[in-house]
Amino acid sequence: MNPFSSGTRLRDMIRAIRSCKTAAEERAVVRKECAAIRAAISENDQDYRHRNLAKLMFIHMLGYPTHFGQMECLKLIASSGFPEKRIGYLGLMLLLDERQEVLMLVTNSLKQDLNHSNQYIIGLALCALGNICSAEMARDLAPEVERLLQFRDPNIRKKAALCSIRIIKKVPDLAENFINPAASLLREKHHGVLITGIQLCTDLCKVSSEALEYFREKCTEGLVKTLKDMANSPYAPEYDIAGITDPFLHIRLLKLLRILGQGDADASDCMNDILAQVATKIESNKNAGNAILYECVGTIMSIEDNGGLRVLAINILGRFLSNRDNNIRYVALNMLMKAITVDAQAVQRHRATILECVKDSDASIRKKALDLVYLLVNESNVKPLTKELIEYLEASDQEFKGVLTAKICTLVEKFSPEKIWYIDQMLKVLSEAGNFVKDEVWHALIVVISNASDLHGYSVRALYRAFQTSAEQETLVRVAVWCIGEYGDMLVNNVGMLDIEEPITVTEYDAVDALEVSIKRHNSDLTTKAMALIALLKLSSRFPSCSERIKDIILQNKRSFVLELQQRSIEFNCILQKHQNIRSALVERMPVLDEATFSGRRAGSLPTSVSTSTGTARNLPNGIAKPAAAPVADLLDLSSDDAPAPSSSGGDFLQDLLGVDLSPASAPPGTSQPPKAGTDVLLDLLSIGTSPPAQSSSSASNILSSIQDDKASLANLNGLASLTSLSPNATSASPAPMMDLLDGFGPSPQKKEENGPAYPSLVAYESSTLRMTFNISKQPGNPQTTLIQAIFTNLSPNVYNDFLFQAAVPKFLQLHLDPASSNTLPASGNGSITQSMKVTNSQHGKKSLVMRIRIAYKINNKDVLEEGQVSNFPRDL
Repeated sequence: MNPFSSGTRLRDMIRAIRSCKTAAEERAVVRKECAAIRAAISENDQDYRHRNLAKLMFIHMLGYPTHFGQMECLKLIASSGFPEKRIGYLGLMLLLDERQEVLMLVTNSLKQDLNHSNQYIIGLALCALGNICSAEMARDLAPEVERLLQFRDPNIRKKAALCSIRIIKKVPDLAENFINPAASLLREKHHGVLITGIQLCTDLCKVSSEALEYFREKCTEGLVKTLKDMANSPYAPEYDIAGITDPFLHIRLLKLLRILGQGDADASDCMNDILAQVATKIESNKNAGNAILYECVGTIMSIEDNGGLRVLAINILGRFLSNRDNNIRYVALNMLMKAITVDAQAVQRHRATILECVKDSDASIRKKALDLVYLLVNESNVKPLTKELIEYLEASDQEFKGVLTAKICTLVEKFSPEKIWYIDQMLKVLSEAGNFVKDEVWHALIVVISNASDLHGYSVRALYRAFQTSAEQETLVRVAVWCIGEYGDMLVNNVGMLDIEEPITVTEYDAVDALEVSIKRHNSDLTTKAMALIALLKLSSRFPSCSERIKDIILQNKRSFVLELQQRSIEFNCILQKHQNIRSALVERMPVLDEATFSGRRAGSLPTSVSTSTGTARNLPNGIAKPAAAPVADLLDLSSDDAPAPSSSGGDFLQDLLGVDLSPASAPPGTSQPPKAGTDVLLDLLSIGTSPPAQSSSSASNILSSIQDDKASLANLNGLASLTSLSPNATSASPAPMMDLLDGFGPSPQKKEENGPAYPSLVAYESSTLRMTFNISKQPGNPQTTLIQAIFTNLSPNVYNDFLFQAAVPKFLQLHLDPASSNTLPASGNGSITQSMKVTNSQHGKKSLVMRIRIAYKINNKDVLEEGQVSNFPRDL
């Protein structure tokens, strides 16, 4: 016989394919076999049609195309014999899916087989329909399937129930037709029919509220009785698994009871006793028992409130945490994360066990346990929990230290009861895992230290000790360098000694040595070295005996290949040589940073939810503050002249700078000062970004302005967009006189001229509730500058409170906003708010003005945000 004829047996074809040495040989065998099958199909060979289809199914499983055999499936299904129908339905389920148009042709054959006298053929049709049923087929064949739910044979009833699940998922409108037949299945004694009937009821409850109410009212008691009989049933060998009668049916019953009891107190009361019985009677030394207990806990936590049951459920989860099986511990942690929103106090009792899971060898369990600990922390337990986590930080794996460090820092910052405790804990973290600490964390530490005036001496001494033992932690070095530069005299003179401190002797030379080491360390980055140079400049005024040595250290960077260090070295050396008379005022101690402003700006970046395995986010309990309104960072989509640019990986530069609010007095209006790569603007030259102290001399103020302007010029090379936002309470200030650092003062700014002729009014933005109109004018002799008066009108019947206007422009524009006339906008156009702005176009005549706006206000204490883009400016602006 030809090895590739239609009469070849399936086993011969399989043997030929498996004997192939290469993929090319296999493709050749399959190709020849497919050609023989095509020839048999074209000749309408009925004798070997079932054998050819069996071959096609094997070829399909190997991944080769078999679409040419689809019609053969339909022909075999239409035949009268059971073997041919079996092969035909099997091919139908393998070779076709519900998207195939050919499937329409099989509907009639399915309908005939569903009404067949042979129950085995009915079973074949139900299996096929349950696997590939489309919405059209569901509508056509639903009556037959509904009828078969009362068929005499339990296997047919079971298959009909499974097929009904597919039908109601495809066509939810048909759900009402299956409610009564599904309810009758719940009284079945056959476990196979009962478990499919329960699943059908579960899916009906999900797609139909009518079905949910019906089952809740009519079937809850019956389901409770069934579960009670299951729990108290004697040994049944046909259903027994690990000493438990049919755990699969247990689980299905508990899932359906969970749906019925959720949101209904009467149904919940009805099932309380049996849930308590299951939770206490089921043994947890077998995996089947643990599966039932887990579903029982899920049901208890989902139904209406019963304090005793919930404590019992959480105690079961606590036992799960002590299980040796990783999967059981993981699902217990996952369930506890959901339970904490229901009964946080009961979960707190298992805090010690949860902390042990943080030290687990399995990485997924460690991470899930850490998320749960994060939810457990509150003001009353933050100290012991933080102590445990920091102790584990010392022994944790390197790959886990980053996640653990971030959690500890967030907890310490959020719940610290006192500043000295906060500083101590952050020093422990920095000493152990400083290289894993993010920038905003050590920024926050500096802000707290600067605000704790009675702890300045304690902080600098503690940081100096930590620096001596953990100099390899870059973040710790930065904070230590900053504190030594600011409070070095307190370190040397032991100012502000506390009772808990041990005496320490540090000379001026020791302090300078620490800064020199931080500059010369081979692994110190640019930010650390730049901060150390600033600290040396400050100490040159406070340590006169070390002035020459400091000068030598600074000069060593005069020929540095890093431009930033070279520039700082030259500028600082010039200050030391030429400005001795004002140096002490120039390097005054940094003013206290605004801790409230910094905390408010960072609130939006702190995590306020923890993701669960289901992908949903759970709100944090324990009094965690609501996150602040979204920052204005996403206005910066105009950073390119032509197209929006993606935001920098370094984060929002408005929330950088240690969260310090740079007021207009610290920079010329409209000037953008983004941070330079590798440096921190707040810790930039001579603490730029804050106003100089009131006691500083006029010359010192001018030098500060000069250095700041030089820094702004360098920063503009980065090409970031300028963004200005002023609230009505902000104060504007004129730019300081320009100065060349080495050659003295430049000309003072010219007095602003009178406004030129005005342009026609422009409706810049209008919505159903708000209108913004621009009155535009020019300055005579200055075509690059445009003066704009924005008028805001409220079109709604509600008063707008806390009104705030913000704007962003591309980098070729400079924008300065004056304070608004008010922060309350009257309703129905009965008043308006005005706000002036000035825009300077460096590409005047080449590019027109364009502006991205954001308007925020409150209606009945509810935050509202409107955004838009203004691009309809006159072209000559």
